[in-house]
Amino acid sequence: MSRIPVFWKWALTAVIVAVAAAAALWPRGDSDSGRTQATPEPARIEPTLRQESGAADCPPESASAAGPLADIVTSCLADGAPVAPGRMTGAPMVLNLWAYWCEPCRTELPLFQEYADRAGPAVRVLTVHSDPDEAKALSLLAALNADLRAQQRPELRLPGLQDPEARIRAAANAPNALPITVLVRPDGSIADYVARPFRDVTDIADTVAGALGVAA
Repeated sequence: MSRIPVFWKWALTAVIVAVAAAAALWPRGDSDSGRTQATPEPARIEPTLRQESGAADCPPESASAAGPLADIVTSCLADGAPVAPGRMTGAPMVLNLWAYWCEPCRTELPLFQEYADRAGPAVRVLTVHSDPDEAKALSLLAALNADLRAQQRPELRLPGLQDPEARIRAAANAPNALPITVLVRPDGSIADYVARPFRDVTDIADTVAGALGVAA
C-alpha cells in the first residue's frame, strides 16, 4: 500500500479546514440572511406611573423650528407623545438635564420647580431626562414628590422630556456630565449652558437673568 506524500497530507488538511469554516459562516435559512437585529421596543409605561410622577403636559409647539434643537424629537414624560423642543419657540426656555442616577439632580430638581413658580409665564422651565430608562425616571420623580409632600414643599409638576440619547446635551455642545442646564433664547438659539448644580433658587434666577435677560 502506497503512502500519501507529506505535502499532499497537508494540502488535504487545509482543504478540510477551509470547507468547515465556510460551512460555519454560511447563512442558515431566510431568518438570518440579509436582516439586521431589530431594535427592542421601549418598555410600556403604566399611566398611573406617569400620573404619580407629577410631570405636566409639554408646551405647545409652533409651526417652525429654529436653532440647534430644530431637528431633535423627544417624548413627553406626561404622556409619552413625541415632542420637538426646537419648536417650543417664542419664549425664553430653561432645560434642566438630569438622570435618575444623578445624586445632585435630586437636590436640584425641586429648586427648578420653585424657580418656575417664581418666574411664572416669563420663562418656560422643562426637565430633560437624559438616559434611556424612562420608567426609573418617573419612579424617581414620584418618590421625590412623596418626600416633598412630607416636607410641605412644592411638588414637582414641571413639563419633562425623555431624551434617551442625550441629543439635547450634544446639540448644546455641553460636557458629558449631569446636571446640565441649557438656556435657550425665544428664537430657538442657545444662549449658554451651565455644567454645575445650582446652589439655590436665587442662583438659578441670577444665571437666567444674565443669559436670557429675564428677571424673576
